[in-house]
This record gives sequence, structure tokens and C-alpha cells, in this order.
Amino acid sequence: MDNIYLYMIIALAILAIADLVVGVSNDAVNFLNSAIGSKAISFKTVMIVASAGVAVGAVFSSGMMEVARKGIFNPSEFMFDEIMIIFMAVMITDILLLDFFNSVGMPTSTTVSIVFELLGAAVAIALIKIGHDGGSFGDVINYINTSKASQIIFGILLSVVVAFSIGALVQWFSRVLLSYNFEKKAHWVGALFGGFALTAITYFIFMKGLKGTSYAKESYDILGGNTMSHFLETNVLPIVLVSFTFWSLLSYSLIAFAKTNIYKLIIIVGTFALALAFAGNDLVNFIGVPVAAYNAFLEWSASGIPAHEFPMDVLAEKVPTNNWLLFMAGMIMVLTLWFSTKAKGVVKTSLDLSSQGETKERFQPNFLSRGFVRTAMVMSQVSSYLLPQSVQEKIDKQFEKPVIKMPKDKAYELPAFDLVRAAVNLMVAAVLISIATSYKLPLSTTYVTFMVAMGSSLADRAWGAESAVYRVAGVINVIGGWFFTAFSAFTAAALVAYLLNLNLTVMFPVLLVAALILLIRSSMLHTKKSKEVKAEDSLIKAESSSVQGVIYESANNVANVVKRGNKIYTNAINGLAKQDLLSLKKNKKQIDKLSLEVDELRDNIFYFIKNLDESSVGASNFYINILGYLQDMTQSLEYISKVSYKHVNNNHKKLKFNQIKELKEVDAALECLFNDTKAVFDSNAFAEIAGILDRKEEVLNILSEKIQKQVERTRTEESSPKNTTLYFGVLLETKDLLTATMNLLEEYHNSHDASIKPATIASPEEE
Repeated sequence: MDNIYLYMIIALAILAIADLVVGVSNDAVNFLNSAIGSKAISFKTVMIVASAGVAVGAVFSSGMMEVARKGIFNPSEFMFDEIMIIFMAVMITDILLLDFFNSVGMPTSTTVSIVFELLGAAVAIALIKIGHDGGSFGDVINYINTSKASQIIFGILLSVVVAFSIGALVQWFSRVLLSYNFEKKAHWVGALFGGFALTAITYFIFMKGLKGTSYAKESYDILGGNTMSHFLETNVLPIVLVSFTFWSLLSYSLIAFAKTNIYKLIIIVGTFALALAFAGNDLVNFIGVPVAAYNAFLEWSASGIPAHEFPMDVLAEKVPTNNWLLFMAGMIMVLTLWFSTKAKGVVKTSLDLSSQGETKERFQPNFLSRGFVRTAMVMSQVSSYLLPQSVQEKIDKQFEKPVIKMPKDKAYELPAFDLVRAAVNLMVAAVLISIATSYKLPLSTTYVTFMVAMGSSLADRAWGAESAVYRVAGVINVIGGWFFTAFSAFTAAALVAYLLNLNLTVMFPVLLVAALILLIRSSMLHTKKSKEVKAEDSLIKAESSSVQGVIYESANNVANVVKRGNKIYTNAINGLAKQDLLSLKKNKKQIDKLSLEVDELRDNIFYFIKNLDESSVGASNFYINILGYLQDMTQSLEYISKVSYKHVNNNHKKLKFNQIKELKEVDAALECLFNDTKAVFDSNAFAEIAGILDRKEEVLNILSEKIQKQVERTRTEESSPKNTTLYFGVLLETKDLLTATMNLLEEYHNSHDASIKPATIASPEEE
């Protein structure tokens, strides 16, 4: 039995590495968001600066390890075997929970997750002990540091409201003062902004990045024998004034004489600062528990006392963490930053929600987001009545965005927001976290940085009438995820601790293997999803400026829709014939995906037409008609797929042999037609469309014949109303599908002119 604890220590070490990877993947958004979103510096430079901050912060993080040891529960109330169960439950839960959030691309707090996991596991073991000893439920308070959990919950609410409000306020004033032409302002304006921002960020480095470390608790002669921590707390005003004067003068010198863009410097320093603070303070979330378990294991091994009799008073003592261990953890975090695709997904969520331009909206509006947007619109109208017209016009002028002309294929190169907003995000986040640290309020860095970015987006008018309801829904989803983190972390850790306590020798390997399988499955699903995004069959937006150009450019889309539509139709008929519910369910997902892609093409019509000159109106008419026919095709396929699934899912009578046979004949005729159509569009052999159009009557006659046969069967022998409804529905929608396909082919046949060379939109370089 004693060997089980050695195996648990080994498992905890492996879990610590995995937790570092999933943890950094989620928290990277804290310090990468502003630099990547503004594109102030190259992605490579961003990663180098962030990596340096993470590496330095990791080495300085020794003093923060105490949280995992005694911050949430009272270790003296537990024995060694109970502590090991608590720590193992926490690590298994933490990895799976953070990996789930990474997979869906949602930022959450690693601090909140680890705190509530420790709380949940400790409560579970405490209740088991109380039940065994015959105590009452109220005795739990002796085992748990309940005030810490209350502080964390208060911190969540405070983070959300304060960070959003202050971020919005500071961004609004910054934009009113600086506008979008900030680089043309007087040197002293940029110098003062640089002084404020760099003072906030450097003070943040000391308050949040270094104050919690072991170095900050040592006495220094240069500070009059005081500790760095004491000096920072008692000399706030002098430090801020000296720092502001220094940074303002330096900023002015850099702007006036070195022609340096001070906003880029703010973003570089801010990125380093947040990365340093993240590693210095949040590293405990990933390796604090395994380190505490290892210390406990060493003490127990040397004692010679049975595990269930050895009290954990030792965890209440301060034990420094090996610097080499911290360095190795830092290197794992740096490597994760560079190579984690899930980290990029979490960052993308934050950037999409704060983007100044048009993005593909990930979140669907809900009644809360609609309510918030309506309220904001009313407040905006009220403020416009209160402010004089001249003042309103001056403010609006400051918010006028510069027009940047760029080819559509290069649109992704535009920054999500400008340098001013990026600098405000970093500055405000630094100030708020510094103030919270000085007052010992447990604010989450993730919550602060995310909500500041959302507040600045709102104030910067990035959430317009076209996107506000989607962006607000996204923010509500993320905030809801944070509360879900706390609840699920507590519940899951308590459950895992309970299972481990039932039979440690059996449940430990079982749960470990289960966690490993879930992680591997998650990784495989993520890889599969990434490949699907890059799938060859995805539909491409048209960019040509002539009818002939659009014909050639959209041919690939038609070929893909026909190919996928053919497969979807065949799968629906086969699923009905075999009563295969699983196949029909998968088929329904495929048509939903195809419909969504066609809808996205239709959403792009506005931008397509904007790129056309007056002589190319014919191209827009042709493109609109083509998209209309593609949508008609997908709607027919969607109906056929859904009624087939519904029929089988409701356990209605199977179609009769003759009905299935007739549907197979229709499917064979359509498959032949679709295959020929796909071949024409794959090879751009538009002259051959006439031959396919000639077969229209042939397929229509087959459909009419089947419909007539079913009418006769219904009058004489059919006894199932559901079967009749389904059969007629499939045949009539097949008729609509055929009509839409033929209309599309006729449009191409009538518009194609082989003698005209396709024209495309010229890029700025060509002009």
C-alpha cells in the first residue's frame, strides 16, 4: 500500500506538466491579446517578449506556492493519506476542466478553478471524516478556510463590473483626446500618455510581478533595512510621481528626437509585464499542488508513521521551491506559448469580440444580449439629447475611423484594433491588478484583462448596430463560463475525491487512465476540427468584377455543393431504407453545415457589391441569382434530411419495399445528373451544360410517375398517413431540388461567353 503514494507522486509530476500546457493555453490570452490584436509588432516579436516575461516570472514565483498548501483548507486537520487524495483529485479535475475550456476557445480563470477544486476536494474529505467520527455538518468550518472562497467569489463579481466600467471610461476619454490620428498629435500629448501608461505598467511589475515573490520578502540595506514588499506598500505616491516624471521625459525624448512610436513601446513593455505577472503568480495554479504533495511525501517518508496517522501540520510551514524546478516549469510554459493551437483559439475568441472590423460572429444572440443592447441604445439617445449638438459633433469626429483600402484577400492582415486601444487595455489592466494586489483583493488576471478589453471595445464603438447583439452575447457566454468554472470545479473535484477515497488502489489508476483517454480524445477532436476548417470542400467567396470572372470563380462552389448535396440526398434515402437513425443524424449535421456556408456567402454579398465598379452591375446580379439557387438547393436537402430523421426518430412505420425501391430509382437518376454536373464545373466545360439541361424532362417524368403511383397506392392499399406524408414530402422536395439545380445551370448556360476573358479586381500594386 505504501508504494501507492510513490506512484501518486510520479503521476502528479506528469499531471503538473500536462496542467502547465493546458493552463498556459488558456491564460495566454491575458498578455497576448493586445499585442496580437493591434499588430503593433510582429507575431514573432510578441512571442519573444511574452516568452521572456514568462521565463522571468516563473523563476520569481517561489513565494506564491503557499496558496496550494494552506490557503484554502487547514492542513493540520488532515492526515497524509487524505491530503494525497485531495491533491490527486484537484490535478485530475483541473486538467480536464481547463482542456475543455481550451477546446471550446473560451478564456477562464486558472486561479478560480484551482481554488474551487481544492475547496471541493477538501470539503468532500472533510464530510467523510465528519461522518466517520459522528460529527455535525457545521464542523466543516474547522477544516475549510471559508473566508478565502468568499473573497474569490467577491473578486469575480468585482472584476467583471469594475474592469469593464473603468476600461470603457478610460478608452472613451483616450479616444476623445487622441482620436484615430494620434500619431499626428503634439509631442507632449504622446509623452503624457506614455508617462501615464508606462508608470502604471512598471508599478504593476513591482506590485503584482515581484511583490509576491521570495525576493520581495528579504531585507535590503538600500531600502533602509526594509523589505521590498514593505517599501512598495508605504511609498506608493513618491514611487508613482518619480516614475511618471521619468517616463514622461523619456517618452518626449523618444518621440521628439528618436522618432519612436511610443505606443508600440507601451505595448511591448505591457506585454512583458502581464506575462511576467502571469507566470509569477499563476504558476502556483499548475505546479503548486504537486510541489506541496512532494513536500508532504518527503516528510511522511522520513517519519516512519502510517499514512493514516501522520498529520499534515508540515504544510502550514513555509518551504521554498527549488529554483531549477521553477526554471523547468517556465520553459514548458514558453514552449506551450509557441506551439499550442488551442492557445491561439482562446486568443481568437477575445480578439473577435473586441475587433473594430467585421468578423465571423461565433455567438448567437439571446434575450439578455438583446436587452442590454436595447438599453444601451436608449441611454445613447438620452445622452445625445442632453449634450449640445456642437459638442456631440466634435466627439463624433474624434471617433471617425480612417478608411483603409485593402484587397479582400488581404483583409485578415488588418489589425483588430489600433495602438491606442491596445495601450489602454494594458495600462488599465495593470492599474486595476496593482490596486487589487496592494489591498490584498484576490482579483483574477484573466477576468480583469478580458473585461477591460470588452469595456474598451464598447467605448471605442467597435460594437456597432451590425455586431453589438452578437458581441454582447459572446461576453455573457464567457462570464457564464466563469461561474460554471467555479461550480464545476467544486463539484467534479469533490466527486473525484469521493471515488478515490472509496478504494485508492483501484480508483487511482482507473481515474488516471480515464483522464488520459479524455485528454487524448479531446486532442484528436481538436485536430479533426482544425482539419475540417481547412477542408477542400469549403465554399469560397467570389471576388471577381465581371460576370465571366464570377462564373469561373464560383464554379468550384457549385461543384462542391452538388457533390455534397448528392451525398446528403443518397444518405437520406439509404438511412430511410435501413432505418439507420445514427446515419440520418450525421446527415442532418452535414446539411446544417452546408446551409451555414451558403448563408455566409449570402452575407458576403454586401462586400462583394462594394468592390464592384459601375460597369460591373451584371456580375452582382449573376452572383445574387447563383447564391439564391444554391440556397434553394440546400433548403430542399435540409427538408428531406430532417423529415427522414424525424420519421425514424419517432419510430414510425418503415417505408414499404416498393416505396424504397422507387426512391432508390430517383436517387440513381439524380446521382447520374449530379455527377455529370460536378464534372462540368470541375473542368469549367460550361458548353456541356446544354446536354444536362436536355435531361431535365426525363428526371421530372420519373418523379411524376412515382408521385402518381403513390396516389394510386393511397387510394387502394396505403394504411399509414405518416408514410404517405413522408413519401410525398421527399418526392416534392426532390422536384424542387431538381428545379433549383436546373435554374442554376440555365443561369450559367445563358451567361457564359467563351470569347470573353474573365476580369478580376486589380490589387493596389497592379494599379
